[in-house]
Amino acid sequence: MSKRIFIGVAWPYANGSLHLGHIAGCYLPADIFARYNRMKNRDVLMVSGSDEHGTPITITAEKEKTTPQTIVDRYNKEHTENMIQLGISFDLFTRTTTENHKKIVQKIFLELYKKGYIYEKDVDAFYCRKCSRFLPDRYIEGTCPHCSYDKARGDQCDSCGKLLDPHELINVRCKICGETPTIQRSNHLFFALSKFETKLLKWIKGKKHWKPSVLKFTYNWLKDGLKDRTITRDIEWGIEVPLKGFEDKRIYVWFDAVIGYLSASIEWAQKKGEADAWEKWWKNKDVRHYYFLAKDNIPFHTLIWPAILMGYDETLNLPYDIPANEYLCLKGEQFSKSRGVAVWIPDILQKFDADAIRYYLSINMPENRDTNWIWSDFVAKNNDELVGTYGNFVHRVITFTQKNFGCIPPKEEKLSQLDKEAIKKIEETQKKVEEAIEKCHFKKGLRTAMQLAQYGNFYFDQNQPWKLIKSDKKRCKTVLHICIKIVQALAIIMTPYLPFSSNKIWKLLGHKKTIYECSWEDALSDIKTGTTLEKPKPLFKKLILEDFMTETDPFSKLDLRVAKIIDVKEHPQADKLYILNVDLGPLGKRTLVAGIKTYYTKEEIKGKNIVIVANLKAAKIRGVESKGMLLAAEDKNGNISLLHPQNSEPGSEIYVEGIPREPATTLELDDFKKIVMKVNEKQEVTYNEKTLRSKKGPIVTDRRIMVGAKIL
Repeated sequence: MSKRIFIGVAWPYANGSLHLGHIAGCYLPADIFARYNRMKNRDVLMVSGSDEHGTPITITAEKEKTTPQTIVDRYNKEHTENMIQLGISFDLFTRTTTENHKKIVQKIFLELYKKGYIYEKDVDAFYCRKCSRFLPDRYIEGTCPHCSYDKARGDQCDSCGKLLDPHELINVRCKICGETPTIQRSNHLFFALSKFETKLLKWIKGKKHWKPSVLKFTYNWLKDGLKDRTITRDIEWGIEVPLKGFEDKRIYVWFDAVIGYLSASIEWAQKKGEADAWEKWWKNKDVRHYYFLAKDNIPFHTLIWPAILMGYDETLNLPYDIPANEYLCLKGEQFSKSRGVAVWIPDILQKFDADAIRYYLSINMPENRDTNWIWSDFVAKNNDELVGTYGNFVHRVITFTQKNFGCIPPKEEKLSQLDKEAIKKIEETQKKVEEAIEKCHFKKGLRTAMQLAQYGNFYFDQNQPWKLIKSDKKRCKTVLHICIKIVQALAIIMTPYLPFSSNKIWKLLGHKKTIYECSWEDALSDIKTGTTLEKPKPLFKKLILEDFMTETDPFSKLDLRVAKIIDVKEHPQADKLYILNVDLGPLGKRTLVAGIKTYYTKEEIKGKNIVIVANLKAAKIRGVESKGMLLAAEDKNGNISLLHPQNSEPGSEIYVEGIPREPATTLELDDFKKIVMKVNEKQEVTYNEKTLRSKKGPIVTDRRIMVGAKIL
């Protein structure tokens, strides 16, 4: 491993709070890696900052009727504070609105333009007549051509993750006013990414140490052929294009943000008082560059950023490794700022210690597959592993030793086989955790460290020092000496993962300096006999799930599904009822009884897709069992309309964005009646003013009905 390590961490948008997905995706793994490498006495430079340009910022500002600067100032401050609270140890966490960053971006832009890597081209651009402006991609919404999600952005689909060109979208509309935009010609600048395809392919072929998922993602882009990318956009907020004739354009944020890794390094050097110090990390080929990010950012770091560096200055270091993570999900749904599916960092930090959060995110890190944040599992792992195994071992060892000896006791010269095994276990653990972290296998490293804590409890119990203190004090001292040695080793090995509790342990062991000044090899060093021990307090708090779980939205208990009516019969004992045989796709077929005979003929509804409550408690209606309930809208004039799930397949889930689906096994009718759904002016079905939808689009009425009609 190189003696100097550069760590670049993806820049969070300053348009909202951070959530757990951000931390698990890139900030925590980067911090674990940085802390470990510092303990290995390597020079580490870890940088990131707030991404403060682009349309997510302006959209938020417009919604709040304030300025983009006000928004970014607020969230840069919040992000910076949250990073410190979580122990994310950046050497510099800056922002893209600094003069230094602007200067570096424009310098690189002009150099690429001079070399012919940036060129002009007229393009068809979306223009909203109602808003009187061109629409950047984030101001455009439409249906994704790949998965049919109807709220895909102009640059990317939140549902399937595909990067998009705005012109690929179906049923395009302005995000601000909802109108359909027109196409107008506009002159833009393009980055000639295609010119770097051969170079990039040759460079990537040597990256056998990259994660398979990162290589696959990258090769998929290369397989389709690299396309030149628009580098300017029609927007007022952003870095000005330093070319005559383009004064009304701004540099696209994808180009602006990745350059932040270099500009932040230069800013760090300037603040250090050594203006050229950044070159030690960027122009020394012995330095390894690591980039931490989530999988949606892979091509920007494996292809686009390297291409910019190749075009600008070939003496600059390219990435060594890009250990991108998969997604952390909330009950199966991807964390998303825009959709409100999140556990927000400011909120969770008010309730839990940082190390408790860090532990669960580390042991549950989405390194090779998507994982879920599950509150009950968070509590279980905190109580069983952090408190019950690790915290318990440290507390019982230091408490017993401090109570009986007041200091670290000496050991006998002659050790038992179990003593030797314990010392060997420390050495093996330190080596295995080291190997795991070096390869960015952070979850494996933490599991290995926890095995040492489990072994420590085993060693303590096997030797029964509570008996030895009465029968063989000399042997008791040896046992406790080795237990303290395990505690010390754990404190050091756990420092990259749990820095706050590790430092507390270090102080309990009587050390004057902080644990952050220790080296990785100190895990194997001798402990100082006679050192006075502090009286310990429990390291971690036991959690009770009910104490902090907020009440679940009642809508989450609904299991709304698309069903296709395959047969209609008249009810033999009721004039207004139909007996429907419906198909729920993978959920099979079932029978419903529905009171719509007065409003719809058999011919009108046979073959029709409808929406049903699939988990409603079965009930006999006039002698026929109904397994679920068809939903319809009724207005104050008594008009009835079935619900229309546009283009959806039978069995498709119906949901409201921002409310996780947690369907009850069986839902009582009285509980369903408490959930108020209404029809809005667009004839969409809503709950608390949020539209019900399937992945194919909003749920609407199939007949025009009065606004405010209720769903029955």
